[in-house]
Order: sequence, then structure tokens, then C-alpha cells
Amino acid sequence: MRVYVPLTLPGLAEAYKTGELGAGPLVAYAVTPALREWYLSDDIEELEYAALSRAALASLRLLAAEPEAPRRRVVVAADVPDGAAVADPDRGLDPAALGEVRIAEAVRLAKAASVHVDAQDAEADVAAAADALPGADGGDDDAQFVVDGAEDHELLWYATQEIPNLVGLGD
Repeated sequence: MRVYVPLTLPGLAEAYKTGELGAGPLVAYAVTPALREWYLSDDIEELEYAALSRAALASLRLLAAEPEAPRRRVVVAADVPDGAAVADPDRGLDPAALGEVRIAEAVRLAKAASVHVDAQDAEADVAAAADALPGADGGDDDAQFVVDGAEDHELLWYATQEIPNLVGLGD
């Protein structure tokens, strides 16, 4: 099963050093039955993009909690065994939890298929979105508009071999 793990650049650097995306339980995003129902599509690529987008929003939330982290969203796409990622049945139709899954054990970085990161030119919009999250969560339409502005930036695709360069540990 393909899962999308939200991180920050410091989190990605730590994963590169330890070889794990984080100790379990780990929150990730995937194509869940609730996400399928919400998105109303049978196109697996569209559904995976929706799960990736949900993970990007979760990465934005991580950035809001880490003011020292570079203002770039990070999502790692990884493959885990079927059944390893479980959706919370009590939150299945909660709009805030669409596509959210929990993985009980650590995910090895070797299971990563790709890394998705904002380009540097997105940093100002991502920073503004991270700052606006509390207002958006409180129902402020102007703050939500700022948060949505981060979504105007597509995450760039990187091969896992490029992680050292992304986190500043490359040659």
C-alpha cells in the first residue's frame, strides 16, 4: 500500500540519518474508503494525488509547530505492507481526517518511492500559510484564503537518491 508521510526538511534530514521515517505510531495519508467516497473518483492517480495533498496540508501543520524549519512542505511516498496502515474507524468521515492512516511501526526510508518538496519560490506563501493556520482553523475566511495559497504551489518530485542534496548533506 502506498502511503504519504508528511515531514519537514529537518524531519527528512533525521530520517536520512536514522534510516526511518519515524517511530511508530506514525501518521500518514493513503487512499482510504472515506477518501474514495469523498473524492468521488475511481481514478487511482487522482485519488493518490488527493492523499498527497492531504499529506501536504499535514506537513504545513508540522511547519506551523516548527518555526525554525525552512518553510517548505515535504511529503515522502512510501510502500508499506497491506494492513500496516489503518484508518481510524471513529474518524472515517471526519473531513479533517480524510485519508489519514496510522502505521504502528517505523517505516524504513528504504521503502520510500519518492520525495515531494516545495520549490524555494514557494517559501513565502508557505510561511504565510503556516502563520494563518490558527485563524483558518477558527473559521476566518481571509486566513483560509492564505492557507489555500500554499496549495497553488505544486510539490516537486525527487528520487530518494536526491535526499542528501535536499537536506544539505550532499556533496
